[in-house]
Amino acid sequence: MKQLVNLLIVVAGLWSFTSIAADAEYPHRPNYPDVQIYTVEKLAQDYNNVVIVDVRSRYEFDTLHIKGAVNIALNHDEFSAEIKKLSTEKNKPVVFYCNGKTCAKSYKGARQAARAGAKNLYAFDAGVFDWAKAKPELTVLLGKSPISPGDLISKQDLEVHMLSPKEFEKRVQQGGKISVIDVRDRIQRDILLFPLNETRITLSQEDELTAYIKKEAAAGKTLFIYDKVGKQVRWLQYRLNAMGIRNYYFLKGGSEAMYQAL
Repeated sequence: MKQLVNLLIVVAGLWSFTSIAADAEYPHRPNYPDVQIYTVEKLAQDYNNVVIVDVRSRYEFDTLHIKGAVNIALNHDEFSAEIKKLSTEKNKPVVFYCNGKTCAKSYKGARQAARAGAKNLYAFDAGVFDWAKAKPELTVLLGKSPISPGDLISKQDLEVHMLSPKEFEKRVQQGGKISVIDVRDRIQRDILLFPLNETRITLSQEDELTAYIKKEAAAGKTLFIYDKVGKQVRWLQYRLNAMGIRNYYFLKGGSEAMYQAL
């Protein structure tokens, strides 16, 4: 009996450890116990029998997305109505996804649609990057598919181009052949960080932004680019690399980090 009790204690401990580890890997799951989950394996198995909805911005979607996914941004005014309509027309489970395990948008999409009366909703909370690594043949990068997992920009490659607020400001103030670009959305904007030599073009103004970047790079300028919290620029990096531009830096933590550093 004593051995059995000890065994049960060990099993309980292992289960508890596994549960804690899972919560650490997927930190938002405990906050959305009502949302059913799809894993990479499950989504690959059911790929042809579900509707996959990308709840991120159009710019993110156009950069990297699951092949066959529909882009309906979570902040779209008619998000719930669109999902309910899609669910009814397709008569298939709807699976939401965003960037990855620390992004809560997939859960929020499922919960918001459920509150509007849609049924059979799931969150693929591993996100687009885990999918791209596991199923590159069913991933689209800058309009091309299949992709190679090696085409994905690593955290290290991104970090190389990140500057702390102090270093970012220092280099901009040194002047020379530089170009500062504020790519924040209009609703995120407040004061200019560098009013004397700064240009504002949002990521959604894709053609205008691309043309401006090419012009500034052709003039031999170093690009200093910032967003609100330092997360949107990772998508712009794919475009910069595709254009063959290497002389650029991002503001780590975005404008919010700069304000905190002041």
